[in-house]
Amino acid sequence: MQFKKAGWHQRSVMGYKPSEIRVLFCIGKEKRPDAHDMKVSEISKHLHVTPPTVTQLIKGLEANGLVERNIDLADRRAVGITLTDKGEMVTRQATEDFFASINGLIEYLGEEQSDQLAELLVKVSHYYYEENQRINEKTACAEFVHWSGDEDL
Repeated sequence: MQFKKAGWHQRSVMGYKPSEIRVLFCIGKEKRPDAHDMKVSEISKHLHVTPPTVTQLIKGLEANGLVERNIDLADRRAVGITLTDKGEMVTRQATEDFFASINGLIEYLGEEQSDQLAELLVKVSHYYYEENQRINEKTACAEFVHWSGDEDL
């Protein structure tokens, strides 16, 4: 709640919302010479949001000249999304702003406390990952028992 009050997750970059920046990062990270254009479904999976949510974000980004849609020549039904030059520039600026923010935090905390924070965040991440795995295993087991009808399992 304290982080929410501080508003750190709501910072915009050049007037673009964090959700828009996340989409740009997602598209940009796949930008390699041998990479294909990203599809809405791939962006949706990477960001863990629904395809309609991604579609709405893409529409806004396209209207602002940050992304463009390209018809896949191999499958004319498929549409790939790529960054425009402006989209790449906004992504670079967001990256610079992120690192400036992290460097400011490191400067504020000092090296020792920054290292401690990093170690604790890794531990927290592992805990929640493992906890999520346990919950998924329990759910899968319960569903199997329910559908198999064997309550003695």
